[in-house]
Amino acid sequence: MNQTRIESPCIRVCTIEPVSGYCRGCGRTMPEIAQWMSMGSIDRQLVMRQLPTRLERLAASARSHS
Repeated sequence: MNQTRIESPCIRVCTIEPVSGYCRGCGRTMPEIAQWMSMGSIDRQLVMRQLPTRLERLAASARSHS
């Protein structure tokens, strides 16, 4: 079976927001970042699907605190 490898969503803005635990750059948690290279394609897809919502929540939180 030929599976497409999902590349890292890292954009090199690596700062963890303390309340949510999400990276402000990519939206992943520290465990997700640490395990990314060993994750299978399905697990990576599951994380990738959550990132837009996480990043929007981080942006909304930043707007409400400014």
